[in-house]
Amino acid sequence: MDKPRLIHNAMENRTNDEMLQHYQVEMELADRLRRAHKNERRKLYASVYDELFKRVPSHPQLRRKASAEDSARRVSTQMKVLKPFLQSNTVFMEVGSGDCQLAFAVASRVQKVYAIDVSRCITDADHLPSNVDLIISDGVSVPVRPNTISLAYSNQVLEHLHPEDALEQLRDIHAALAPGGVYLCITPNRLSGPHDISGYFGSVPKGFHLHEYTNYEVLRIFRKAGFSHVIPYLGSKPNNQKRGLTICEGFLSLIPAKIRRRLIRRLNLSSFSSVVALGAK
Repeated sequence: MDKPRLIHNAMENRTNDEMLQHYQVEMELADRLRRAHKNERRKLYASVYDELFKRVPSHPQLRRKASAEDSARRVSTQMKVLKPFLQSNTVFMEVGSGDCQLAFAVASRVQKVYAIDVSRCITDADHLPSNVDLIISDGVSVPVRPNTISLAYSNQVLEHLHPEDALEQLRDIHAALAPGGVYLCITPNRLSGPHDISGYFGSVPKGFHLHEYTNYEVLRIFRKAGFSHVIPYLGSKPNNQKRGLTICEGFLSLIPAKIRRRLIRRLNLSSFSSVVALGAK
């Protein structure tokens, strides 16, 4: 097989060889997930991520874990989004908690935190606050008691699920929410992707982003999962112009991918860089 060509290496403090090695390992592991039967994937989600972190020591998530400054910056950005939803009696659940640093920050403001992830490799599980429970899941199911969660949250998780599993996880999150509870989901927008490691090598996601979504696709799958009301966000504010948003996405999808990505970056069109959706039970 020909050696993949690295298109760009901006914003990455890694050598080209490290980038290529990451790309090749992630493609190999992602192919296992794509080809696997549904029951096999329940075991694979945890094992492929553990294997990725062991085989790719330069992985950004491992480096962020080692960098207190990077971690603090990332947590601060997410807390700005979450603060309006956090109260002293909130029961918070993060799906895809990673190193648990966000869970730590939220814990001081709420009653209870459930941090859910598929891998212990990047989790600081030895120093959890008393009101934080770490749950290692199969990557799809959400093993918490039904009707107990005030606020569920995920950032860069939905795109890592096989499309057949995404709806099932959304239904589990919906079941976990208390009446009136909400789920805030942030995921990359397909129109400006791919957003995984394959974005450095081409225009098709071949790594662990098994499916990247548009705003329209997220709104549709949320409704299918049972959410009574779904609101897309424009930046940090709710955007009730759903029809206008989906029309814009339809127009952008007609533009060649390379030109479209450049246009979205140049015009700073945040709704087409990430999808931010709030679903209510």
